[in-house]
This record gives sequence, structure tokens and C-alpha cells, in this order.
Amino acid sequence: MKMIAALVQNEDADELLGALTEEGFRATRVNAFGGFLRRSNAMVLIGVEEKDVERALRIIKAHCHTRTVRVNPLEAPYLSEPMEVE
Repeated sequence: MKMIAALVQNEDADELLGALTEEGFRATRVNAFGGFLRRSNAMVLIGVEEKDVERALRIIKAHCHTRTVRVNPLEAPYLSEPMEVE
């Protein structure tokens, strides 16, 4: 048995959990907050048999996306000027 801990954006979490459940996986969502952008995210914990790890990772990759966010110094005081962050 393996445990996959996927830190995903909140925008992707519900769709990911639905897809995992539809494929027979059991998953738990834990809300997470902080990091560089101080945004809320979701930690999705998935218990999988070793033979199913690749299938679970494919589902995660299919339902979670990279986004670019423009951050200004008012949101992140450690920045001196606005910047785009992936």
C-alpha cells in the first residue's frame, strides 16, 4: 500500500476528488494555507495499491492545472514590484 499526498489548488480539488472516487480510489481532502503566495490549497491524501500508483498520478495530472498569478507588493510585502508567479 502506498500513500500519495497531492498538494493541489482549491480550484482543482473538487474535480479531482470526483474523478478519483469515480475510478474507485478513496481520498481525503485536508485544507492547507500558506506558502509563498499565502493562498489556500488542498492536500489530497490517496491510499493506493502499488499497482495503481501510476493510474492515480495520471488522474491527478489530468485534473490539476498550473496557473499563473500576478502578485503585487500589497499582497506580498517582501516583493518590491509586481511579478507573475506560476
